[in-house]
Formats: sequence, C-alpha cells, structure tokens
Amino acid sequence: MRLSFTMLLVGCSCLAASLTAWPTRAQGQATGVLPAAALQPCGRTRLNQQQLELISSAAHVGFSFEGTECRVYAVLPGGQDHNYLQYELDGVYQKRLRVAGGAAAPLVLMAPSGGKHTAWLYKATEAHTGAIAIQKITAQRVQALPVPAGPLIEFIGNSITCGALADASEVPCGTGAYHDQHNAYLAYGPRVARALQVSYVLSSVSGIGAYRNWNSAGPTMPQVYEKVDFQATTPMLWNFAAYSPRVVSIALGTNDLSAGDGKSPRLPFDSASFVNSYGQFVRLVKARYPKARLALLSSPMASGPNRTLLEHCLTAIKQQADASYPADPPVALHFFQPMQARGCNSHPSVEDHALLAKELEPFFRQLL
Repeated sequence: MRLSFTMLLVGCSCLAASLTAWPTRAQGQATGVLPAAALQPCGRTRLNQQQLELISSAAHVGFSFEGTECRVYAVLPGGQDHNYLQYELDGVYQKRLRVAGGAAAPLVLMAPSGGKHTAWLYKATEAHTGAIAIQKITAQRVQALPVPAGPLIEFIGNSITCGALADASEVPCGTGAYHDQHNAYLAYGPRVARALQVSYVLSSVSGIGAYRNWNSAGPTMPQVYEKVDFQATTPMLWNFAAYSPRVVSIALGTNDLSAGDGKSPRLPFDSASFVNSYGQFVRLVKARYPKARLALLSSPMASGPNRTLLEHCLTAIKQQADASYPADPPVALHFFQPMQARGCNSHPSVEDHALLAKELEPFFRQLL
C-alpha cells in the first residue's frame, strides 16, 4: 500500500543506531542531542517527519546519559489535550509524566547523582489515546540503547492488558479522562516479562473482544490487529517482520461475555460465534508468527457461569488449533484464579496486576 508521506515502521530492532550529536556549551559541559531517528524502540511505533511516535501501550525506548539530568522533548501529534509517559532510571521505576498538548517545554528527568545513567521511556496509555511523539533527547553524552537481545513475549488483550483503570494514585476513579488511570508499565504483561528478563510488546485495546466488543459489534481484535494503531479506518498496516516473539499471549473474552453498557442493544452471548472468530484470529496470529508458541488466557474478571463458559470455549479453541497444526507445539492454556478487582470500574488495580503477574510467572517461564 503506497502512503502519501514518508513513514518508517520500526519495532524491536537491534540494528546499530547512527547517533548524531551537535555539541553546545552550557555551564561548561558538553550537551549532546539524540535525535528521534537514532532511538531503537520496542512496540508499535513509527518514524514520521523525524519524530518517533510511540503508539501502543508500553511502547518504549532506552538511552544512557551522564550528569544529573536529561531533557525529553515530546509532543502530541494528534492534538489531544494530554497523555502520559512513564520512565525507569537505572533499573528502578520512577513515575508517570504528563505530556500536555501544545507544550513546548521539555520533560526533565533528574538523577540523584552524577555519573552515567540509563533511562527507559514507556508510553503509559493505549493506542486509542493517540500517539506520543519523541522529537529529541538532550543530555551530556546521550546515546541510544538497543533493546536487549533474547526472547520476546507479545501480550494481546483488552483493557486489562492495557493496564487501564489500574492507577488512581494521581486522578481518582470516576474523574478526569479515561486514560488518566492507565499504567501500562505496571500491568501484568510487563511485570511478567521483567520477572523473566525478556522483552515484551503489548497489543491491546480497551473494550475489545474476539467477536463483539463491550458495547458494540466491532471492530473487534481480529479486524484491527494488523493495523498499526488498532484503528479500523487507518490505512497503515503494522510491519510484522519488526520482531519475532517467542510466545504470543492472547487474553480475549471479557468483553464478549459482558452485559454491555446497558444502552446499546445486546444479544445473549453466542459461544459458537466466539469460538469461530477467536479460532480465525488464532490462525491469523499463527500466519504472522509461525514459530511462536501460543498461549490463551482466561479473564480474572469473569466469575460464576461466565468463568466456566469462557474456560470451555478456550478449551475448544485450543483443540481446534492443535488439530490444525499437529506439527507445532500445542496451544497452552491458563485459567486465572477468581479475583475481586480493586481498580476503577471493577478493573484490576496496580496491586492486583502484581498478583496476576505472580500467578502467570511460572506459566510463562515454562513456555520460554
């Protein structure tokens, strides 16, 4: 598909970055400029007019610098009012950073002491909140960091996988914008990956399902997965050659089974349609990643009859996939223990995500 503007899709690339620096003098110290094009991102991103747009939940970039501070120049190309980054300094999680629309001032990251430091920036919010574009990073001896070599897990899912409605530490539940409580870094997937010391990407959309969404018939995950930003109307497709996950985890079904928003018409759950659509999506993922091990997760928010029904459906999907790909390793299943979620709108909180990650860690360790 030909696009009318220059665009480069970049994923978890370990290609050597070509670092360009323009030294200036500030208080007797040399300040380097790391352009966005030199960053080596992981997750769904695109380089657009020399700005690196972080698109998917927890899409991230790393860099090193010397001294006590660095400056990150970030903008919101979609014109939204605000969005959020979050960052890790020297291997320790710090906090979320509010990126204001139209702001010209950079975000300043402070280190407690001089010397050399490493920092990783993460998009705290999901693709549907709009991209966050990194223009440049300035600091003493600033350099891009490559994504660590080794296995990678892709986590496909809904708002739970996004880390949506999990963090009310700054904006209370029921107030602000929907993405004000997003915290992708502390969602279960990134926690599992860090515990296992592997790389990860999140492909997740709030409210989405396998054959129907929380309050609409679609577009569902099978319909948007190949789009770079999970938007049905976007012509740009994701470059699946950007990375090759060792494991692909799929956690869908919560929204298919839900009662909806109480406003839109909602038919009873159709297990045959769910199994058929989910099975087709499994085949799509297998086509994109023929060497990946597939894992299907149930929902910690499903309880009672819905929990049992979802487990039966996932078992049927696994059986179909195993029969269709007899030479491949079997599809793995994990059924969550029931959870009383403590986040906003009955979603898991950041503390709940820690429990989910602890439950999942041995499961994924075995798959890897």
